[in-house]
Amino acid sequence: SEDVLSKDAGECAICLEELQQGDTIARLPCLCIYHKGQVFLGMDIKYEKVAFTGCIDEWFEVNRSCPEHPSD
Repeated sequence: SEDVLSKDAGECAICLEELQQGDTIARLPCLCIYHKGQVFLGMDIKYEKVAFTGCIDEWFEVNRSCPEHPSD
């Protein structure tokens, strides 16, 4: 399910960026959470915002299980 993170929650196991309060996340049935939707990474050399598609969206394009619980 999709949700907004209410407090910082450590590191995303896919991109290794911090899961921060206010990030849009996906919560899997195993209760693991990952970035969902656009993730703001900062500014590039031209001072333009850098973002990418949510980690779990890209993961599920090629995988069918949780990155941390592949046997589930």
